[in-house]
Amino acid sequence: MTTTAAPQTTAPNLLNCGAHSGVAVETADRTGRHSISEMVASTGLSAHTLRWYERIGLLGPVDRTHSGQRRYCDADVRRLEFLGRLRLTGMSVADMLRYVELVREGEHTLADRRDLLVVHREEVRLKLADLHATLAVLDYKIDLYGDTLESLESSEALEGRNTECVSPPSPSAAAAS
Repeated sequence: MTTTAAPQTTAPNLLNCGAHSGVAVETADRTGRHSISEMVASTGLSAHTLRWYERIGLLGPVDRTHSGQRRYCDADVRRLEFLGRLRLTGMSVADMLRYVELVREGEHTLADRRDLLVVHREEVRLKLADLHATLAVLDYKIDLYGDTLESLESSEALEGRNTECVSPPSPSAAAAS
């Protein structure tokens, strides 16, 4: 009797579903299509975090099936992608929540949303400058250690010295000689 393995299925990469399509989250399709397990697989967020985001208001109420299972829509996917990018840049949950509240208030908050993002962009630029400076220090130290190691290896090879670690003589042995 021959059995065939069941085809492997992988969760769709939901974060690429029109992520840069230009469709605003507010006007995107609100049909629930994605299960919480699909969202976990695509976003890297835990189910607990997804439920928490919903509870605190980063996501609106999520549609549910007749059996009560959450079904996320494409607008939720795009919002989670954007929130994930904000988190990656170090934006606090409080600032993300402020941004989402401004979005919900409507178009009259466009200037406030822009201002919030401009301030955060400046913080990100400062962090990037710090990271670039730190990277330069690391590169310098790595190069320095590499040059020193090469120098030691070549001098040991020229002198024919044993490269094994040898303990220095004890103070009593040195005094006896």
